[in-house]
Amino acid sequence: MGSRGHRYCLTVKSAFVLAPEVAEALSAGAPVVALESTIISHGLPHPENIRVATLVHETVRSRGAVPATIAILDGRIRIGLTDDQITEIGTRDDVIKASVRDLLPLVGRGGSGSTTVASTSLIAAECGITVFATGGLGGVHRQARDSWDESADLTTLSSTPITVVCSGVKSILDVSATLERLETLNVTVVGYQTSRFPGFYLSDSGHDVTWTVQDPGEVAAMMRVRAEIGVTSALVVGNPIPVTAQLDPDLHDAVLADGLARAHDRGISGKDVTPFLLDHFHRATHGASLTVNSELIVDNADLAARIAVAASR
Repeated sequence: MGSRGHRYCLTVKSAFVLAPEVAEALSAGAPVVALESTIISHGLPHPENIRVATLVHETVRSRGAVPATIAILDGRIRIGLTDDQITEIGTRDDVIKASVRDLLPLVGRGGSGSTTVASTSLIAAECGITVFATGGLGGVHRQARDSWDESADLTTLSSTPITVVCSGVKSILDVSATLERLETLNVTVVGYQTSRFPGFYLSDSGHDVTWTVQDPGEVAAMMRVRAEIGVTSALVVGNPIPVTAQLDPDLHDAVLADGLARAHDRGISGKDVTPFLLDHFHRATHGASLTVNSELIVDNADLAARIAVAASR
């Protein structure tokens, strides 16, 4: 899929528009790191969103890789954004949060949207990009037994051969159920220098991972094996934020309980839950959660770039 998508993206006139440096890197087999844009439009407030996106680009380049932030602008799927385009995504009012199911109407109508983990993974893989950095994955929502609310990230990762570096799944979700679903969907999960699955704002979600890797070369070796034996699902690399930088666990639990209660009382559900709770965390922790969120995004981009460089060798 990677090489097929690579040729398609570079040679066929389509909705895809590759930035020149991304196209050149893919042609040369140089390391590229895909980046989602929902973090910019919905995950972080302005102007922190622009600052972090810029820092992520600088971090990826400092490790010898090319950053490729993905977004839809006026009906064109763009792989690799300029500084001006990042500002557009972070400030325009008409940018919607676009998962895979939204791509057809959004692009067909010439709209603008920011990509989630699911849509970023799909687009990146179609273009031959094999490494993707994000903050936290979507997953099974709490009370999913009644609502059946589950992120499209999971099913997309089950059929997309991409390596995702993240800080686990967002701690506002049902982490245990999400790990069970990832196992059922044949998504490989490894902990980076840890045997515990990261908890997004927290370094430890309270759950074990079966496999641990110690350096980017080990991840690159797994990626080569995936290509050789024909595995078509994702490899998730859980990269925990350091304990010294995590959100205070007691504060985290109290704010989460309050946020879930508020969301329930206001009838907030589906894809609106995550941005609501992230905003609630920001307000209730007086910005502490924003600091953690920003730090883990940059750290994941750094690791993803090192993995991409190792894989390109």
